[in-house]
Amino acid sequence: MKKQELIHLHGLLAQVRDHYQQQMETNIEHETYDELGVRPTSIHKSKTEHKRAVFALANGITSELEIVDEQPVSAAAD
Repeated sequence: MKKQELIHLHGLLAQVRDHYQQQMETNIEHETYDELGVRPTSIHKSKTEHKRAVFALANGITSELEIVDEQPVSAAAD
């Protein structure tokens, strides 16, 4: 994957995170992602740094989705 494509993916994942946080009215903890200090707009950062950021962001999103998925669902129909 080219650096430009990786930056684009990074931006898309950031939008997914922001949209999810708005819809669920919650904050996703991204300590690992935040510590890296790489944002989609950090075009001066290396491809490797963006790759680490993409993986950290994706792991944070999927971890949050697993927590939500584990919550019990009522058996009542809507």
